[in-house]
Amino acid sequence: MSAELDLSPPEVPEPTLLESLLRYGLFLGAIFQLICILAVIIPTSKGHEQEETEPNDMKAGDQNKKSKGPAPQIRQKLKKESKKKR
Repeated sequence: MSAELDLSPPEVPEPTLLESLLRYGLFLGAIFQLICILAVIIPTSKGHEQEETEPNDMKAGDQNKKSKGPAPQIRQKLKKESKKKR
């Protein structure tokens, strides 16, 4: 009965160069994706955030000072151009 059961490990061929490159490339891709995901999840430093918010505050103040007259003109031009394209 023990002669019928073959308990030796199966013969597995050595991985080829292409298979090895593919395996390590996939590992590097996975690590890169994890780093990108962590960069999105983990907040940036506080000093960098302050630099970004200061110009935004100035831009918001400049926008409030400008009159609202030119905005409808731009919309009208865009509508006219889109009608011409049709």
